[in-house]
Amino acid sequence: MTIALSAKGLEKRFGSLVVAGDINFEVPVGQRCALIGPNGAGKTTLINLLTGLLPLDGGEIRLGEVDITRAPPQHRVRGGLVRTFQINSLFPRLTPLEAVTMAVCERTGEARDFVRRLATHEAAIEEAHDILKSLRISHVCYRETRELAYGQQRLLEIALALATKPRVLLLDEPAAGVPKDESGELFNVIDGLSRDLTIFFIEHDMNVVFRFASRILVMVGGRLLLEGTPREIAADPRVREVYLGKAGHV
Repeated sequence: MTIALSAKGLEKRFGSLVVAGDINFEVPVGQRCALIGPNGAGKTTLINLLTGLLPLDGGEIRLGEVDITRAPPQHRVRGGLVRTFQINSLFPRLTPLEAVTMAVCERTGEARDFVRRLATHEAAIEEAHDILKSLRISHVCYRETRELAYGQQRLLEIALALATKPRVLLLDEPAAGVPKDESGELFNVIDGLSRDLTIFFIEHDMNVVFRFASRILVMVGGRLLLEGTPREIAADPRVREVYLGKAGHV
């Protein structure tokens, strides 16, 4: 089993407040791994530690076999660790094809020459269109982003992440703001991406989590309570009592 992303003994404190304590996990290549827990559990903080937006107080992070513990965020992106955020930050007047082509050109080093006409970047355009097609939004590639449905905008944000050619994609509540009856379709699209791509995601909708995750990490109070398959997590009395029983949701 090849490991795509691993953490060993992660520690992070703000004064006396422990927001990450002795966190250990391994995510194999191609796995769809969900991170769940009540509000304030430290889920987004963990993502920020993995991506380098927050410095660690202790522990080690590896991307594949490479130690990225001290690597700055941009180096982690170049190495293949890419994230999306709860709130998207797209260019409203660009079309999806323009936005993703720009992202491809940024990766290939052509961004400085983007003042040329878009049509001159044929290879980048073709790659961008393939990415949009893989996310089932190529049919809206010529519409301005501000005209897209919110679910389509979330998929466009993922398309921009895919333009960097990630090995591990971290999704922080990708269905946030998407109507509940559309979130399942959004995750269908995400789950259909290449199995060479490892996906680590935060999600509050348990129907979505148990449908799409092959492994689940449960976090509470800055620590991992347990991890396992969806069946194991659903059967664990600590999850039923602490989360489903008292908190009402995870």
